Amino acid sequence: MNMSRQNIPSPSRATAAWFKEPKLGLFLHWGLYSIEAWHEQDQWRREWSREDYTKLAQRFTARRFDPHHWIDVAEELGARYLCLTTKHADGFCLFDSKHTDYTSVNTPFGRDVVRELSDACHARGMPLFLYYSIVDEHHHAYPHAGRRWEYPVPQPGDKPSKKNYLEYLKAQVTELCTNYGKIHGFWWDANPAAWRDPSINTLIRKLQPGIVINNRGFDAGDFGTPERDWDESVNTELVFTHPTEACQALGSQSWGHRKEEDYYTCAHLARSIAKIRGKGGHYLLNTGPRPDGTINLAERRTLRKLGGIFRATREAFEGVKRVSDLISTRDALLTRKDAKTWYVILHKQQTTRAVPLKPFTSLPVRATELTTGKPVKTRNDLLPWDHEHHTGFLRLYDLPETLLNNTAPVIKLEFDKPPRRARLEKDNASLER
Repeated sequence: MNMSRQNIPSPSRATAAWFKEPKLGLFLHWGLYSIEAWHEQDQWRREWSREDYTKLAQRFTARRFDPHHWIDVAEELGARYLCLTTKHADGFCLFDSKHTDYTSVNTPFGRDVVRELSDACHARGMPLFLYYSIVDEHHHAYPHAGRRWEYPVPQPGDKPSKKNYLEYLKAQVTELCTNYGKIHGFWWDANPAAWRDPSINTLIRKLQPGIVINNRGFDAGDFGTPERDWDESVNTELVFTHPTEACQALGSQSWGHRKEEDYYTCAHLARSIAKIRGKGGHYLLNTGPRPDGTINLAERRTLRKLGGIFRATREAFEGVKRVSDLISTRDALLTRKDAKTWYVILHKQQTTRAVPLKPFTSLPVRATELTTGKPVKTRNDLLPWDHEHHTGFLRLYDLPETLLNNTAPVIKLEFDKPPRRARLEKDNASLER
C-alpha cells in the first residue's frame, strides 16, 4: 500500500470542508485473501499462480457478513467514516460488475458487498469511501512488468494493453460512482507504473460532485496518505499544511485478516493517532474482517479501547487552534480552545515524568488529564538547566509512569487569564537540553 506523498494543490471547497476537523475513519481490507489469513497481497508475496489463487473464490461463503456489524465496530472506535477495499491487487471485486465475473456475486456467498454496505451506511448516516487498486493480477490486459504487486511477466493468455486495461478500470469506476448512491471519497492504491491521467479523477468528480480523492491515483488528488509512520514529514511538521489522512493497521504484518498477527500495542496506536490528529490530520485505522465477515474480538477490543481514549480527549483535537510552535519541546503538541484553555498532547513516549512547556511562565488554576479525570501537578520554579534565563518555566510535574507508559495522555490547562510567555533571545532549538 505504501506510496510517498505527492504535492497536493490548494484544497477545493469540498476538501476543505471534509478536513475542517480531524476525523477517525475505519479501513476494512476484505477479500479472498481473508480465507488463507496470511496477507492481503497473498497472491503476489507467496507467488501464487493465477489459476490456483482464483480457486479461492469457490470457498468464499462469508456466512456471517452483516454490514451493520462493521458500522457498529466503526462507531465503537468513534469513526466518522468507513473505507472498503472494493477491489484489491488480486482483482477480485466485492461488487456486482458487468465487466468481469470475478466478483463476490459469483461465489457461494452470492452477494454484492458494496451494495449492502452502501445501503447500510446511507441508512445510518455513515460516510463511505471506496478503495480501488490500480494493479490487477487477474485481468488479462493489465501489463505486468515485475514491479511491486505485479507478476514478473505477462501470464499465459494475457494480452497486455494499458489502453484496454484503463478502459476496464474506467468502466468499473463508473459503476462504483453510479450504482451506490452518495460516495464521500475515492481511495486509489497500487500504481507502481506511476500512470498519470487526470481525466479519470475528473470522471469521478463528474459522477460524484463533492467527492474527495486521495493522491495514489492518476494525479495529485485532494489529500495525502502517509502510511504506517513511514513518511518522516508526519514527524517534522507541527501542523499539516495540506489535507492529510494517515493510515495504519492494527497489525504490523498485514492489513487483511491474519492468523496469529503481530499486533501493535494500544499505546503505540494511541500515540500515533494523537500525533496525526494533533497536527490536524485524519487517521484511517484498519482492521481485516475474517472470512465469515466478522471482526475478531481481540481487534474489536482494541478499537473499543482506542475509541474510549479519543472520546475522552476529543475536546483537545476538535474546534481548536494548533499552536505547537509556541513551545520549545517537540515531545508534546499544543492546542488551544480559547485564550484561557489549552491542551498538552503527549504523542511520544516520554523519557522523564516532567514535561517542560517553555517559554510559558504562568501556572494554571487547574490541570487535568482527560482520560482519567485526575489532576496533574504543575510547577514553574527555576530549574538548573534554565539558570541563564533567571526564569522559571511552566512544566507538568511528577506524572505517573503508568499513565505515561499506557496511553497518549492529554492534559487540559485552565488559566484565570491568558498565560504569559517569556521573551527569549535564543531560538527554541537552542533551548533544548
